[in-house]
Amino acid sequence: MKYLAIILGLLLIVSCGDDKQKAKKVSRKAEVKEIIVPVFNVDSAFSYVKKQVAFGPRVPGTNAHTACATYFVDFFENLNLKVYQQKFKARSFDGKILKGNNIIAAINPEATKRILLAAHWDSRPFADHDADKENHYTPIDGANDGASGVGVLMEIARQMSIEKPNIGVDIILFDLEDYGQHASIDPNVNSEETWCLGSQHWAKNPHIAGYDAQFGILLDMVGAEGATFGYEYYSNKYAPGVIQKVWRSAASIGYGDIFTKTDGGGVLDDHVFINKYAYIPTIDIIHHSPSSTSGFFEHWHTVEDGIDKISKKSLQAVGETVMEVAYKE
Repeated sequence: MKYLAIILGLLLIVSCGDDKQKAKKVSRKAEVKEIIVPVFNVDSAFSYVKKQVAFGPRVPGTNAHTACATYFVDFFENLNLKVYQQKFKARSFDGKILKGNNIIAAINPEATKRILLAAHWDSRPFADHDADKENHYTPIDGANDGASGVGVLMEIARQMSIEKPNIGVDIILFDLEDYGQHASIDPNVNSEETWCLGSQHWAKNPHIAGYDAQFGILLDMVGAEGATFGYEYYSNKYAPGVIQKVWRSAASIGYGDIFTKTDGGGVLDDHVFINKYAYIPTIDIIHHSPSSTSGFFEHWHTVEDGIDKISKKSLQAVGETVMEVAYKE
């Protein structure tokens, strides 16, 4: 009987121990906070695209360019975000000295873990791919090529000002991206460095000394009707893990038909210089169309790139996907 009592006592102790362990596990599960991603308001994003286009072509040195920069700064400051204006000068392919302004809005500026989200806000000074040669030196509205990505990021910034993510997010609007060499000039003659002047400057001279981010996502031409996004070559070369993260997130919320597991071709864009000079693994979500003559959407670098070509469905797919990634990082 003595031994039986001892055995029963030991079993009771073990049982109590098991109960305590189970209670701990239940308690830990209860402590796990469900991550709720705010709703991306596509009507709001579309209105931001429309507002940019209403200024007219955002070409450096014009009143439209100056007014639009003020609009961005006021917008972000009204959201109570930390705003930086990185004003700089750069020489264009034709020898002009251009004044640029990279505009950065920081969410959770004190957070050490950060990601960057970017787009370019200037528009092409030349419709050099227009079917009508008379338009080859006419500035474009750049509703898709520029304003679409910015509009998506503005809505993301608005949502993040209301419901902050667990990490720091820097939204960077690059200037002087689209002042690259005119199509009439031989593209083999010193063309690459004439593009993306704002991101080249920022990547070599970040707005905060020693700035770093876990990764970056660039949005370019994300608003055309029927837009799809494949694996852009340089994105997959420099940041394959980020590609997989973003495309998995898109598929998980029902956009696997838009973010396709296909070769998206290689595009010289702001992300190339961020990878090259800032060493931040950055991808480009960009509408690349191998079937078109230009390799991009139908109205690329033409006077037809207007607000009537913008699809809310495309804006929503990109906006929801980027928010899914950012909030669950």
